Amino acid sequence: MNIQVISNKNYLEENELSVFFVYEDNNVDLKNEVLNTFFKDFEAKYSKIDICKIFRDDKLIDLMLVGLGKKNEISIDDIRNLGGNISKKLKKYNIKEINFLNIKENLNYREIEALVEGLKLGEYTFDKYKSDKKESVDKNINLNLDENYNDYIKQGELLAEIALISRNLVNEPSNVIYPETLANEVINLGKEYGFETEVYGKEDIEKLGMEAFLAVAKGSDKEPRLIVMKYNGDKESNEILGLVGKGLTYDSGGYSIKPTNSMVDMKTDMGGAAAVIGAMCGISKSKLNKNVIAVVAACENLISGHAYKPGDIINSMGKKTIEILNTDAEGRLTLVDAVYYAINNENVTKIVDIATLTGAAIVALGTVATPIISNNDEFYNKLDEAASLSDEKIWRMPVFEEFKKVLKGKEADLNNSPGRDGGCITAGLFIGEFVGDTPWIHMDIAGTSVSSKDFGYKSKGATGEGARTLYNLAKLI
Repeated sequence: MNIQVISNKNYLEENELSVFFVYEDNNVDLKNEVLNTFFKDFEAKYSKIDICKIFRDDKLIDLMLVGLGKKNEISIDDIRNLGGNISKKLKKYNIKEINFLNIKENLNYREIEALVEGLKLGEYTFDKYKSDKKESVDKNINLNLDENYNDYIKQGELLAEIALISRNLVNEPSNVIYPETLANEVINLGKEYGFETEVYGKEDIEKLGMEAFLAVAKGSDKEPRLIVMKYNGDKESNEILGLVGKGLTYDSGGYSIKPTNSMVDMKTDMGGAAAVIGAMCGISKSKLNKNVIAVVAACENLISGHAYKPGDIINSMGKKTIEILNTDAEGRLTLVDAVYYAINNENVTKIVDIATLTGAAIVALGTVATPIISNNDEFYNKLDEAASLSDEKIWRMPVFEEFKKVLKGKEADLNNSPGRDGGCITAGLFIGEFVGDTPWIHMDIAGTSVSSKDFGYKSKGATGEGARTLYNLAKLI
C-alpha cells in the first residue's frame, strides 16, 4: 500500500475507487443527482462501508461510502479502527487506485494520522508460509489533501511501521526466530534504521554473571544471546531511557510443563522483545533528541538433562539468590538480569520492562488493557500520556507491602512463584527487587500482545502492543 497526497483530486475516474466519508445527518451535495441519491439513502452509522457502482457521463464508476456516525461521538481510535476496516474491505477488490476525495472536509490532522496508521495496520496479514495465498494488487491510496498534512501522514506510517516490525518478529515460528536469528534480525534492523547493536554470546553472558538468565537458557541446545541496542540522540545529556523486553523465543514451561494447547502459541513469548525492537526502529528513524538503550535477553525455555528444575536455588547478576518453585515462571528470571545489566552496566536513568509475563494479567484485565507496576509517579504519568496517544490501554496496579512479603524465599532470598493470588503484581514486584531507586515501569502485555481475531487495525496473531507506546514515551520524557 502506497499512501500519497494528491491535491485537488475531486473528480471521479473510471477503474478507480472513489471514497467518501459521511457523518449521520450530514448533508453532502456533490452537485450530481445520482450521487446525491446514494448519499441520501446511505445509513452513515460508524464503520458502515458500502461499495457500489454507478453510471456517470457514460462511465462505470466505483464508489465507497464510509459511515462516521455522529460527528461529536467519534474518537481517534475509532478513526484508526475505521482505517483498518477500510483496508480489510479493500482486500476483496482488485482496484489499484483508491481516491479519498472528501477527507479534508471530514477529518482533522490527528484523525488523518490515525486513519493512515489504521490503513497500514489493517492491511497486514501474516501469510508468508501459505502456498495458496491470493496475491492482491498493490494499492495506491491517494488523499485529496495539501502538503500541510505530509508530516501527519508520515507519522501515521511510521507508527504503523514499527508495530508491523514487532508483529512480524512475534508471528515467525520458533524454528525460524530463535536467539541467534533474532540477534541477526536486530543487527540488520540497526543498520537499516540507524541504531548500534551489540550481541553477547553464552561465554560473555557467563562473564557478566547473569546466572538467572543462564539458568532458564540451559535447557535448550540453542545458545542464549544478550542483545543490546543503543541510540545516542543527545550527546549533551546523561539521561538515558532503558527499554528491556522479554525475549523467550519459545517457552515450553520447562519441567513445570505447559499443556499442549497452551504451548502451541509460545513462539509469542517474545512480544516484549519485539516491542522494544520496534520502538528502537521508530526512535532511530525519527532521529529523536533522546538517548535510549534497549536490552533483550533472548533464550528458549525447554526440557533436557541440562534444564533447571523446581527446587533449584540459583543466583542472579544482582547477587540475590532465587528459589525455583515453578520453571514456567521463567520470564522474570531473564528480566531481572537484563534490568540489572541495563541499570548498572549501561547506566540507564529510567527503565521500562515489557513482557508477556503472566496469565494473571489476563485474569485481571482480560485482553483489553496492560497491567502496570511502577515505583515513580512522574514516570508513570508520562507512560499514561504515551499510551493515550497510542490508544493502547494501561492500568496501574497496587503495590501493597503484602504483595512484596510473599516474594521472600524459604531457603533463598526470593522465590520465583509465590502463587496465583495477585500474580501479575507479584511477578512485577519480583523484577522491582532488582531496580533499586531507578524510576521503573513494568508492563505485562500477556493479554494484549496477541489477538484471537481480525478486527479494525488488528489482525489475528501478534498485535505489536507496546511498540507505539514506548516510541511515544521516548518522545515525551
